[in-house]
Order: sequence, then C-alpha cells, then structure tokens
Amino acid sequence: MNLESTVLRLGDEHAPLPRALRALFARHGLAMRWLAPGETIPGSYWGETEAGLIGATLYVRDDTPVHSALHEGCHWICADETRRAEVHTDVGGDDLEECAVCYLSILLADALPGFGRARMLTDMDAWGYSFRLGSARAWFEQDAADARAWLAAQALLPEEAPA
Repeated sequence: MNLESTVLRLGDEHAPLPRALRALFARHGLAMRWLAPGETIPGSYWGETEAGLIGATLYVRDDTPVHSALHEGCHWICADETRRAEVHTDVGGDDLEECAVCYLSILLADALPGFGRARMLTDMDAWGYSFRLGSARAWFEQDAADARAWLAAQALLPEEAPA
C-alpha cells in the first residue's frame, strides 16, 4: 500500500477545512489560489499535487495534500519580509527554520476542522518527512526544543502552544 495515497487532501469531503486554511493564512497576508483539476501548480517545490508558493500566493488544487498546503503556508509565515517579497518555489532559510516550519504546521493543524495535530503527524510520516527519532510525533514531542525556541524568538509561537 502506498502510504502517501492515504494523506488527507484539500478536496476530501471536508468543506470547512479549505475555508479555515484560507482564513488562517489571510491573517498573515498570504492568499490561496485554487487551481482547476490537473492544472500545473506554479511554485511547487515537489511538483505534481504539492502546494506551490510564489510571492504572497499559495497555489493548491483539490488533490493537494492538506499537510503540503499547511507546510508551505508556514514557510511564508516564518520568512522575513525580504524573502517573502522574492519567494518563488523555494523560500530558503536554514535547517533550523525548516524544523520551525514543521513545528508550526503541526501546531496550526489544530485550527483546521477535520484535520488536527494527530492527522498532521500521521500524514507527515506517510508522505516521508524524516526525523532523527523515526517519526514526526517522536520528534515533535521529544526533540523539537530548538524549533520551538526559534519560533518563540521570532514571536511566531502561538499563545495556546503546549509547553
């Protein structure tokens, strides 16, 4: 069984989810553009169904994995103004920022009806995210203090984030 095929996608029977995702990103100045089925996703780092990012627009389709849209949107949130202005496909940043993006996307998953943190962690593992401790959950719970500290230093750690 292809685990990647089990990830939740934006068009999968969860009508409130796309609206919630759009609202979440709008608070940070990021717009979402929904593309037609089969249309090439501009700015997609991984290609195919994965979300794309160009400027202040996140590109998605019905078959885009929720975790991909959330992750790419969190890249936007974590980027400084200079990189935001120039972003096309790859936001840049270092390994620690990438970890912070992962951590933030896990936290923000709880704001998405029908998705949530547990599903985000499962879908990250199914897609193939790689962490030292073997799973996204183990990393998040036991090995992500540096990512959390990075977010806190940037004033990006949500107030309701668990300690």
